Amino acid sequence: MSFTDILLEGLAPDGGLYMPQEYPQLSLDDYQILGEILVHDGYPRLAAHILSLFIDDIPMWDLEKITRQAYSKEKFGTDLIAPVTKLEPNLWLAHLSQGPTAAFKDMAMQVLGQLFDYELRRRSQTMTIVGATSGDTGSAAEFALLDTSRVQVFMLSPLDRMTPFQRGQMYGIDSPRIINITVPGSFDDCQDLVKEVNSDSEFKARFSIGAVNSINWARLVSQVVYYVSSWFRVTEGEGEVSFCVPSGNFGNICAGHVAKMMGLPVKDLVCATNENNVLAEFFRTGVYRIRTSTETFKTSSPSMDISKASNFERFFFDLAGRDSGEIVELFGQQLATKGVIDIRKKPYAGDVSQVYGFKTGVSTHQDRVATIADFYRRPGYLMDPHTADGVMVGREHAGEEPMVAMETALPVKFGSITKEAIGTVPEVPSRFASVMDTAQHTVMCDQGVDQLKGIIEQRSVFPPQ
Repeated sequence: MSFTDILLEGLAPDGGLYMPQEYPQLSLDDYQILGEILVHDGYPRLAAHILSLFIDDIPMWDLEKITRQAYSKEKFGTDLIAPVTKLEPNLWLAHLSQGPTAAFKDMAMQVLGQLFDYELRRRSQTMTIVGATSGDTGSAAEFALLDTSRVQVFMLSPLDRMTPFQRGQMYGIDSPRIINITVPGSFDDCQDLVKEVNSDSEFKARFSIGAVNSINWARLVSQVVYYVSSWFRVTEGEGEVSFCVPSGNFGNICAGHVAKMMGLPVKDLVCATNENNVLAEFFRTGVYRIRTSTETFKTSSPSMDISKASNFERFFFDLAGRDSGEIVELFGQQLATKGVIDIRKKPYAGDVSQVYGFKTGVSTHQDRVATIADFYRRPGYLMDPHTADGVMVGREHAGEEPMVAMETALPVKFGSITKEAIGTVPEVPSRFASVMDTAQHTVMCDQGVDQLKGIIEQRSVFPPQ
């Protein structure tokens, strides 16, 4: 399939995830050239060049226009997109939260919104996005698509599992094309409903349903760009780095995996989790055991309160030698029926760390509080709890090469834990001054997929196909 067909399709008809037939391979010289593009022409042009390696049906001049619109100074407050700073001698931080919703999700979602707008106009079509969020994807998607007249959004979020700021940011949007749907339970319950809607091919076709979650390949590959820019900014084009990524749905760190598979000089990819440590358990034991919503803890880093990581299948596909039959057996049969995948006896079990360089670590609430307080006192940097998770675990795994922790969001979104850590709530930037005071608009879905389909039918602003 072409890139734009995959862009609009989102989840594959059989419930699987799209992957490129092969990863483009770049040499160190190629990456140094990309670094020079970053230095002389800026992040938008770097993004266009990297995306062009995967996009086969959008001309380069249009792609550059798309990335310029996505990464504008107006949206990010600066021309310097995704800068890095040194926290400690061998610990760096990639600042990914300068966008309109103060979360790293803006880095990919702004591109995705521009791509949707471009392609839907080219095809004279409309689209219905049905997505799930654990906190930040929802607002990033809604703000990216708010001005796109050819897209309507139905966004599912777990009831009472996001911070007041996150809820205000999402639910405060008053538009007939943005419908926020609350679901009792966890993010995983929201994600399951999205997959059920996508599995109904007739309903999906009738409402032209697509996806903005990281199950959408276009969103994930857009995240590869800031791994390249972070590597160059830290190393100036010489040597390896490791990355530590706060992980819930495995999309962000999967983009790091793709970058490494393309040849970026990455030593380790450190998967940092909170108390919902399904991913950490797998990397430690070789057993992937999903949890129910009642077993999924409500934590102070709520965007990571996930126990079914959608993008994990993508890593498994590479791990299992790109054998689709093996993925169907593991995810479509074993995980679906038993809730467990055990690879300890598989011939590729040792490749997880030895070939692909994955390591892991877990933080607790007290770990995050202590990390926020520590870095606020010394370097004077105030971080959110998800970033604190990554910084703490990255610190533990730092070696001779630079360790780059990936910032997740600004602390303004998580006032409660910030106050616990430093004794005061973070200052609210003027652009977010009204977030907590705006009237909120939501619809409840507590009766399963049929009720969700009914909401889509009733609230759709586009006629069914």
